[in-house]
Amino acid sequence: MSYLNLSHLEKSFGQNHVVKDFDLAVEKGEFISLLGPSGCGKTTVLRMIAGFETPSSGSITIDGQDVTALKPNNRNIGMMFQAYALFPNLTVAENVGFGLKVKGVGRSERDARTKEILAMIGLPDLGGRYPFQLSGGQQQRVALARALAPRPRVLLLDEPLSALDAKVRVSLRNEIRSIQQELGITTIFVTHDQEEALSVSDRIVVMNGGKADQIGTPFEIYNRPATRFAAGFVGTLNVVPGQVVDPAAGLVAFGGQSLRIAAAVGQPTGANVSVALRPEALRLGREDAHEAVYSARVQSVQFMGSTIRIGVQIADQSLSMDAFNRSDRTPPKVGETIEVSVTGTNAILLD
Repeated sequence: MSYLNLSHLEKSFGQNHVVKDFDLAVEKGEFISLLGPSGCGKTTVLRMIAGFETPSSGSITIDGQDVTALKPNNRNIGMMFQAYALFPNLTVAENVGFGLKVKGVGRSERDARTKEILAMIGLPDLGGRYPFQLSGGQQQRVALARALAPRPRVLLLDEPLSALDAKVRVSLRNEIRSIQQELGITTIFVTHDQEEALSVSDRIVVMNGGKADQIGTPFEIYNRPATRFAAGFVGTLNVVPGQVVDPAAGLVAFGGQSLRIAAAVGQPTGANVSVALRPEALRLGREDAHEAVYSARVQSVQFMGSTIRIGVQIADQSLSMDAFNRSDRTPPKVGETIEVSVTGTNAILLD
């Protein structure tokens, strides 16, 4: 049996059915992200694991123990909130040691653990300060330390980085992942930011309308989306109309060229299909290894540092493509006609 099991979880608030038949099995030490738009039920799932919400039906077990009916303080769960929720009248050290004090841990052991965890989060000398004397990133590190200090069985993170600026957010998410791996603590992370989920997770649960639309590794979610929603929500996606011209070979025609797409094998001849291509699946210039080379008109060019996002028109379709920035190659100009190479192995056939 998995370490954390959510079985047929349901949650309704009056007539509003927020979580629907939600199942998730999490192994010990896994980092799982619940990813989805606002209102999809991800925070409600997290709050049911924490014990702040009672499931309308279903069960929650941790390490073989059914905790569905237990109060939050009896579950041994650490939680880090979007708002730092630090006690303003307590020092950093007192905030970190608060959970240990509530559990009745002695002063000397509490001080030792607080010192240990502050060193782990990179704030060993700030124990005597108050929250208002810290930056936003430092306050969130203290919130993380407070959640980890009592050695919880499960760590829950409710969009903890959304209030931080971009650079601090990237740095802190990497630190959270590093600490999580060091401690081997089972972690559930709620976010609406696909980049965050893709960069730190062992697995991602893409949620839509209270259900798990797809569960998989970041690689699987991005490269092999199981549903149209998952394909469109995670990453940028070009969707173009195609037509099956050779079911035996899996050939799909688009823009006067044919792509060999494995998922098209067995489809009826002439069937209209939707072909999805990530921006990086389109290559600038003619590449011999690619099956199709299209003539494209440049509609827009966005310089993004390491990559260049190019908007192109192929046939009557507008698509986005990404090219690596190279100092020895000038980006194409708007209005210019270029060649774009595509191969069917990078294409996704959507239902």
